[in-house]
Amino acid sequence: MKRTYSGAERGKGAIYEWEGDKNVGQGRIEITDTSPPNKITINLTMIKPFEAHNIVEFTLEPKGEFTTVSWAMTGQVPYLAKIVHVFLNVDRMVGDDFEAGLFKLKATAEIANLRAIAEGGKVL
Repeated sequence: MKRTYSGAERGKGAIYEWEGDKNVGQGRIEITDTSPPNKITINLTMIKPFEAHNIVEFTLEPKGEFTTVSWAMTGQVPYLAKIVHVFLNVDRMVGDDFEAGLFKLKATAEIANLRAIAEGGKVL
């Protein structure tokens, strides 16, 4: 898979593009807004196998020792895609990817906290 990073190094304006086989397709993600530490908004553009333009939002809500993460995606669904959705369960198709992504986010946050503790710093 070919991956390209451009724009800002991190945060608003950071861009990630990819191009791969039929399993991963081709697309682009750009961080369009951040409201640390509670929200990140991303433009997701899929090019292949199907064109799609979506807004993705990650919202983080601290709850005591834990943080609840919401991952939402919205966008227009063309008429033809609505017909396809009658026969394909899109939530089932991408649900495992969402679960895997949230699991990786949790693991990354926990590792960052362990490093902070080990270095005598503040827990994130």
